[in-house]
Amino acid sequence: MTKKLTFIDLFAGAGGLSEGFIRAGYELIAHVEMDEAACYTLRTRAAYHYLKANGKLDIYKQYLKGEINREYLYSKVPEEILKSVINLPIGADNNPKIHKTIESLLGNRKVDLIIGGPPCQAYSLVGRARRKDGMKGDHRNYLYVQYAKYLEKYNPKLFVFENVLGLKSAGSGIYLTNMEKLFEKKGYHMKLFTVEANNFGVLQNRKRVIIIGWQKELKIILPDLEAIRNSTKHIVKELLSDLPPLHAGQGVDKGESLTYRKPKTEYLDKSGIRNGMEILTQHIARPHTEQDKEIYRIAVEQMLQGERLSYTSLPQRLMTHKNRHSFFDRFKVVNEKAAYSQTVVAHIAKDGHYYIHPDIKQNRSLTVREAARLQSFPDDFYFEGVNEGRNRTAAFKQIGNAVPPLMAVEIAKFLKKLF
Repeated sequence: MTKKLTFIDLFAGAGGLSEGFIRAGYELIAHVEMDEAACYTLRTRAAYHYLKANGKLDIYKQYLKGEINREYLYSKVPEEILKSVINLPIGADNNPKIHKTIESLLGNRKVDLIIGGPPCQAYSLVGRARRKDGMKGDHRNYLYVQYAKYLEKYNPKLFVFENVLGLKSAGSGIYLTNMEKLFEKKGYHMKLFTVEANNFGVLQNRKRVIIIGWQKELKIILPDLEAIRNSTKHIVKELLSDLPPLHAGQGVDKGESLTYRKPKTEYLDKSGIRNGMEILTQHIARPHTEQDKEIYRIAVEQMLQGERLSYTSLPQRLMTHKNRHSFFDRFKVVNEKAAYSQTVVAHIAKDGHYYIHPDIKQNRSLTVREAARLQSFPDDFYFEGVNEGRNRTAAFKQIGNAVPPLMAVEIAKFLKKLF
């Protein structure tokens, strides 16, 4: 049998990037992530993969139906599977402990790849604009140094570094220049690609930087990730039309009280978003104020007329924000007739104004499940909070920060050919 290629996922978040690599046939050694809620999500997904591989998927189905709790689910999984999720910040204080755990999981194997991307706030244009200092001196600017230390420690053949477009301009390009010099010093060449998620079949406008690095002695020809074009044409409506309608504040976290209202569309089938489990979870809509719902109705009506709502065009009584220049683009509808939606970002955890559902009868923002679908997560992917139960805010944050699994799996397949 051919051995599986092994990888470590640094700054793993909810595991969107590693989900793609696992789906492409790679073997996960460890996730390293500092956010506690995201680590529960990673453990639950690790339990799913283990139970699926061992013909025990009924246990996972029981969990999604709410018949067993999280503690019971985890009790049906070997300790080393749960141990592979390392809930620590990467840095000098914790690295020895992280290395010790990884080495115990590795045994006599080697790490073939390191994947991941440090938190993007320090590089993002929005993050820099919000801070008076433009994020200068923020320790997250330098987390690539830690990434390089892991390259030196485990000496993988390749690495995949994902981040926001702002990485190219942050510090007038100095971080990227220094990053390349440091990776070269550690024995790696690198190539930067600017990719669009919709070219990988994701129905979302999401531009990202993907850096592929490889050991200097390897003679390889990298695939041109920027040349990839998605030839199939689908629209956002195919992502949303099979889900039961909800009003603001309605929905179910787990259980069978919500069922799909239509058969799966071609896109949902081909993308693996509805992959046969057919248990609908986390289709929960936020409650909204009457004022917000009135604005949502106006926004949807304007979209149906081919226009986009400007905050300053609202009736005076609905404009409650004093700083109207910053809020003119505050409300946006997800256009179901478009080939892709607006970018899903972590701010969705704070409010849903930028992600209004296109059905005026429902008059609400997107649910957790709808946002996860825009990111191409399968419906059997469950997003956890620190405490078990309703965890909408934590789920939205994880989804907004994630790498779309559908994009990740295509990159993983391309890289597999290099091995």
